[in-house]
Amino acid sequence: MMSWGIVVMIAGIILLCGLAIFQVLLALGKPLGKMAWGGAHRVLPRTLRRASALAVPILLWAACILAFRAGFLPLILSPAWIRGFTWFFAGYFGLNVLANLASRSRKERRIMGPVSIIIFAAFLIIAVH
Repeated sequence: MMSWGIVVMIAGIILLCGLAIFQVLLALGKPLGKMAWGGAHRVLPRTLRRASALAVPILLWAACILAFRAGFLPLILSPAWIRGFTWFFAGYFGLNVLANLASRSRKERRIMGPVSIIIFAAFLIIAVH
């Protein structure tokens, strides 16, 4: 049977990859903006589309960090660096939780809020273990 830590890491990896795809769609101008960046735009303006494009490698790197910690990928950095990135992303996604839950967009609060809470929990659980 899998431990809860592995289950949480797998959920985090899946959600991070899903968010990366979501950000690609936003960057391409798909009308999903009510669930991101404060929800003020159905289709994001160019500046936010660029920000979405920049978010993609960050999200994918975060997924890789969880995969390294789970042992799904071979370590390409020292364990100390991986631990450092784990704590960095715990903080990053902790702030993301606050931003999503404080959003004016109901869709962002209801959809992205729980998603960011799960990702934050994955990093926090892994960081303390």
